[in-house]
Amino acid sequence: MNQEGEKQQQQPNNNYDQDYQFRQDPQYNLKDEGDGAPINGGNTIDELFPQEKPHWNDWPFIILFLITVAGFIAISGVVLNYWNTNSSNYGSGSIYGNTSSTLNSNSVVGLVFSVVIAVVLTAIGFFICKTHPKTFIICGIVLNIVCGLGTAIMYLSLRYWSAGIVFLAFTLFSAWCYWGMRSRIPLSAEILTIVMDVIKWYPMILIVASLGACVAAGFSFWFSLVITATYMRFDPKGNNSEVCDSSSTGSCSYSKLIGVLVCVFFCGFYITEVIKNVIHVSVSGVYGCWYYMAKSDQGPPKKPIWSSFKRAITYCFGSICFGSLIVALLDTIKALLNLVKNTVLQNNKWGQIGIIIVNFVFSFIDWLARYFNHYAYSFIAIYGKPYLRSAKETYYMFREKGIDALINDNLINVAIGFYATFTAYISTLFMFLYLRFTKPDYNDSGDYTAPLMAFSFLISLQIVNVVNETIRSGTATFFICLSNDPEVYMHSYRDRFDRIFNAYPDVLHKLTHQNV
Repeated sequence: MNQEGEKQQQQPNNNYDQDYQFRQDPQYNLKDEGDGAPINGGNTIDELFPQEKPHWNDWPFIILFLITVAGFIAISGVVLNYWNTNSSNYGSGSIYGNTSSTLNSNSVVGLVFSVVIAVVLTAIGFFICKTHPKTFIICGIVLNIVCGLGTAIMYLSLRYWSAGIVFLAFTLFSAWCYWGMRSRIPLSAEILTIVMDVIKWYPMILIVASLGACVAAGFSFWFSLVITATYMRFDPKGNNSEVCDSSSTGSCSYSKLIGVLVCVFFCGFYITEVIKNVIHVSVSGVYGCWYYMAKSDQGPPKKPIWSSFKRAITYCFGSICFGSLIVALLDTIKALLNLVKNTVLQNNKWGQIGIIIVNFVFSFIDWLARYFNHYAYSFIAIYGKPYLRSAKETYYMFREKGIDALINDNLINVAIGFYATFTAYISTLFMFLYLRFTKPDYNDSGDYTAPLMAFSFLISLQIVNVVNETIRSGTATFFICLSNDPEVYMHSYRDRFDRIFNAYPDVLHKLTHQNV
């Protein structure tokens, strides 16, 4: 029995040696390997992953972000003060019986319930992911397909063709992705198990996720109030025009409405992205500590999440603001296209088709930017480099490892994305049913159904993405560390490395960074 056991343990090592000669030094993970293993051990993130020159990277973008926050606060003050001053014209908060021609307290109640639904479903998904990783991956895909199909059938049966066709298209795409990637599920389940085990190793990550959810939900609520108040202040539709024209702050018009909404969308998306990415960078630092130091003689640093968070909001904050700006601009363009489609081009069939095509192109670019940035932020967290250098490192990793391998071998992000979409579906469905049953006067013609559904979808998606960022951060950081220093994980967790090697032999090909 002992001889057979020794043969089973030696067999994987023979396979490794055929492709790659690992270092045999048991303290390898404490030696300098350039952009790979950390330079030395330490009790803080800065000691474990020292920067070349500790300074505030990409600091001009910090100033831009602070200006954005100030602008959002200023706009909020103007429109919310208008709502408070003219509250008698927009209902006292009841979801029934108001006579406004634009968004009012009724819409706020609907958006608040959408936020609550998103938070509850996010907590359920996180619990399933923690206790049953493989089940989460399968359920995240299957539930999305089933609910998406059911929602599409309901919309089509109600002759709400635009929403029904969109949901049906998303459902068919989800089913196609699941069928093509089903063979990758075992590897993804193994990686997700590793990521969740780190959360068990350091439960403070859960507190970070909870605080992130609270911050995201609070800002989403504020965001919803500002959007609603903006419509009240500048929407010229129906009797709302008489109300705002009589105000001492000026008249209302579609041009003012769209202009202010673009500013609100940009500020809201930018602030939300920065919140999400601060969490990402903070959590990535913890996963980096675990990867390199969990099995070392020194052990992991004390309070890694606090050290990583301080680094994220100081030296790395400018880089976070830089990358978040790119995504926020793309999200704003998408929101503007939807706004134009639902207002200016509402009765122009060919114009709406053109907007849908352009929106699809921007959605794809937005997905690429988010996917690329996610890995770049992990480089920022581990190695403390400016955004452009981290982006160059990310590009090199994709070029050497193959972006197809990173996408196809990592169904975790796909499952999380599907579950996030499922959560947004449910919140959007609630908003549709809420408007249908409450029948607010401002939506007699159904003009605000599509915008409110879009707001509900976007806000819910932002909330679930902030919470799931802790899982996605661990996944991205694990891939980066495994690509740079696979031997560290092999020495620390031999059995798990064997399983990863059997499913992904390319893990042995270490990044050299000679051309970066």
